[in-house]
Amino acid sequence: MEELQTRELRADATRNRNQLLEVATRMFVSADTEPSMRAVAREAGVGIATLYRHFPNRESLVDAVYRDQVARLTAGARELLAQLSPPAALRRWMDLFGEWIATKNGMLDTLLAMIESGEIAHARTQTELLAAIDDILDAGRATGELRADVTAEDIAASLIGIFTVAPSLEHEARASRLLNILMDGLRPTP
Repeated sequence: MEELQTRELRADATRNRNQLLEVATRMFVSADTEPSMRAVAREAGVGIATLYRHFPNRESLVDAVYRDQVARLTAGARELLAQLSPPAALRRWMDLFGEWIATKNGMLDTLLAMIESGEIAHARTQTELLAAIDDILDAGRATGELRADVTAEDIAASLIGIFTVAPSLEHEARASRLLNILMDGLRPTP
């Protein structure tokens, strides 16, 4: 019986952690400023002690959200390629990238400080994201559906530009239009 209770507590703890990550991500997207740890706990429906048990400080929460989002982006490229044509996978991945960028809204100050201090390896993240883009581009080149002369760095720079001029949910339609224009430019000319 004791082993069963321990296993249930572990499942409960995992559920709480996942709930906290999901809520924190959602709050970071919609916040103009960094939400308090107490607000995250309250929104997740857990006590502040539960939040601090999983994430002892703001930096650990920001780090977990950041890493979770990077993992979703890199895995998302493979998953999308398994389901969609390379151009459709790339276009959908661009939307995921925009969502990842939006997550930074409510954690920007902490995130920048962590990158500056070396707590988050920005170069590693960049390498992982470029590899995800390369996977999609390689598949598109192999099928002849995407231009052969475009690099992952070209796509990344374009996405950063688009999400700089259309950074928030209020600009979602503009970002979508610009992403569609970018996709038009990525198709090979006859």
